Amino acid sequence: MKLYAVKTRLIKTGDDLVEIILETLNEQNLQLEENDVLAISSKIVSYAEGRLVKLSEIKPSEKARELARKYSLKPEFAELVLREAEKIYGGVEKAILTLKDCVLAANAGIDNKNVLEDYVVLWPTNTKEWARKIREDIKHRIGKRVAVLIVDSGLVPLRIGTIGLALAVAGFKPIRDHRRSVDLYGKPIMITRHAVADDLAAAAHLLMGEATEKTPIVLIKDAPVDFDEGVCGGADMMMPSKECIFMGTFASSNGSGGA
Repeated sequence: MKLYAVKTRLIKTGDDLVEIILETLNEQNLQLEENDVLAISSKIVSYAEGRLVKLSEIKPSEKARELARKYSLKPEFAELVLREAEKIYGGVEKAILTLKDCVLAANAGIDNKNVLEDYVVLWPTNTKEWARKIREDIKHRIGKRVAVLIVDSGLVPLRIGTIGLALAVAGFKPIRDHRRSVDLYGKPIMITRHAVADDLAAAAHLLMGEATEKTPIVLIKDAPVDFDEGVCGGADMMMPSKECIFMGTFASSNGSGGA
């Protein structure tokens, strides 16, 4: 498998992402071929969609002020977390653990990094639809069937730092189910499913970086994935809380909170 970091200019609201992707690949002498995978940062999708919010224009509720005091956040930021999150579980200083688009995410995916002062950027409104549209638009413009992977930073419990997380996938199966397979010694595999999309997202995230890299796109060639015509979002890659070792354990021992 080969991965190529693709540098772009700063993306603005209303930009044609597919046009920018194709032009930038051409400028960097990178050719899109059948069954390539394009990993795209969710942040540039949000920028193109106009999902930027000016904090000084947000009026925080009393509940937001309580959250802000508890977790050392700006009340305006906490208000946006309340609006964006489907559920709030708790948090630590500077971070609230939420459910957003069927994904466990810090602060409902809201980020104040790589955005103008007094602004934050929200997740795209529908990453699944964005993945589908980008894939179809590329096929319409250049006649190539490529897969699209929309990536954001994620967290693993008790591990320091961010990794890549797949928010949406179009053109390949995000999960490989091994539960009907056997291991090297012929024993049946009982519960293992391989998060293929998250593995690819983590590889792309390594090249995208988290600071001033300006590489929000990664071209992936020869990816060991099962290509198809499907489109998947967070709900399609989510397991029920009771089956999740983390959520199931904490819910049974402490009870679950909500907003």
